[in-house]
Amino acid sequence: MANEVSWLLEVAVKPGALDGFKVLMKEMVKSTLDEPGTLSYEWFITDDGKAVHVYERYSDSPATLIHLGHFGEKFAAGFLGAVDPTRLTVFGRPNDAVKSGLAAFKPTYLVPFGGFAR
Repeated sequence: MANEVSWLLEVAVKPGALDGFKVLMKEMVKSTLDEPGTLSYEWFITDDGKAVHVYERYSDSPATLIHLGHFGEKFAAGFLGAVDPTRLTVFGRPNDAVKSGLAAFKPTYLVPFGGFAR
């Protein structure tokens, strides 16, 4: 767990964009399923369809960079065309390259403080 990187990304769905965003989400999930080192990739939506939270967890910074590269190449334009990021909270100790890749989202970084995971 010491090397894992995870985050919770919160986005607001733009008016009229939900149907297309659902299609994009399915494509992103399918693509991410094939990425080695991706441990969790879960999407949650509010009842009114106006907000989505995406929880992502990676085995380490190199695995995170693989995902960020795929996102940038394949999905960033469509994703940002459909939603407005409202908050990104990153957990763990990502390396500087990951921090650089996430900088546009203005993340808050939290380092481990206590507890456990099974």
